[in-house]
Amino acid sequence: MDQTRLNRARFRAWRRGFREADLILGPFADRHVQTFSEQDLADFETLLDQLDHDLYAWITGAAPTPPEFDTTVMRQLQAFRPSDVPTGDLT
Repeated sequence: MDQTRLNRARFRAWRRGFREADLILGPFADRHVQTFSEQDLADFETLLDQLDHDLYAWITGAAPTPPEFDTTVMRQLQAFRPSDVPTGDLT
């Protein structure tokens, strides 16, 4: 898979502009992005295109996840606990 694309996804996950989302999405990307299938990466990139507050609400369960975003990646995000992951650098 294209390393530049993977790095871009990780960078976007860490630099949302909404700290609460950064602290979930960044560690999640650090842990999972390298092992994503093409479809998983496409699904993750689609999630990263969504509004921060909407995405955060879906992840935390504060709002129901719309069916079009209820993917394997979203379910992994919902089950993910960032405190279990050491963060790495983006290089």
